[in-house]
Amino acid sequence: MTDSKFSLEALEEQVSSDLSRVEQLLTDSVKGSDDLIHELLSHLAKAGGKRLRPALTLICAHLGSEGQPASDQIVAAATAVELTHLATLYHDDVMDAAPQRRGVTATQLQWGNNRAILAGDVLFSRASLLVSKLGQRIIEYHAQTFERLCMGQLHETFGPVDADPVDFYIQVLADKTGSLIAASAVFGGWLSDADDALVDAVRVFGERVGVAFQIADDVIDFASDEALTGKSAGTDLVEGVATMPVLLLRRRAEAGLLDEDGKKLLADIDGGDLTDDDLLASVVERLKRHEVLDETRAKAREWADLALEALEPIPDSPVKEALVQFANAAVDRMA
Repeated sequence: MTDSKFSLEALEEQVSSDLSRVEQLLTDSVKGSDDLIHELLSHLAKAGGKRLRPALTLICAHLGSEGQPASDQIVAAATAVELTHLATLYHDDVMDAAPQRRGVTATQLQWGNNRAILAGDVLFSRASLLVSKLGQRIIEYHAQTFERLCMGQLHETFGPVDADPVDFYIQVLADKTGSLIAASAVFGGWLSDADDALVDAVRVFGERVGVAFQIADDVIDFASDEALTGKSAGTDLVEGVATMPVLLLRRRAEAGLLDEDGKKLLADIDGGDLTDDDLLASVVERLKRHEVLDETRAKAREWADLALEALEPIPDSPVKEALVQFANAAVDRMA
């Protein structure tokens, strides 16, 4: 039953309280059997993070049990989605040869690729163990989400074939990022016995927010201070992974809309030696100043607005207010 006195402030307080329970279960879940393995498994969890996915699970749990503390099952689901996310970061950093993550040395640089991959696998298994106690449909949905995460990563490595590169990239983002954020929302709804129509609404919302969040990250990767983001600017460029600003630069080139500075920038991206630190720094700086970065910002906002449209079936309530804030926060952080 809905508490007529329940407010956005009360929701935020309850989510914050429940997040502390998630944090404790997360700490317990990344423990190793000895000191060396414990340090490896807990490396990124201890580095912090936004905990967006578990927060969304906890918010969406109020769709069916508004104003109530999260059940142990909901806390387990929220922890499982964060463990799954952490596991993907271990694997992503190996594939991207990233030097930093969350302001700390990337796992594979400290322990090597093999150990980083295995640590990610352990975290996936521990997420699956938590999910195994939450019922068949959540087990299946988590497995399907895991498949989408992997397929998105695989498609990114192959690149577009007979597909528009921008549309292809957005589908990769939906798979790699949107799918797990959608799962986070769905688990909160299901485990609170919310109506199916509301759960479907937050599923679509989560997937679209994931796309918006990642496009916003593409802006932040170039436009923000590395000391604040904890990530090295231009890592994707070095690895040959084209994010939205580069794809939009290429689209302009194909349409004959690039000026000489833009053509030189694209030539350096596609043909220059970006392992040269000076050239990489120059490319990043020029991308910061190019109007494709504003176009990327607009695309992030467009996907956040699409996420907000998905919330139409949800009645006005503190939960809906919190979801609106969640979507806006995904893009408002852009520099």
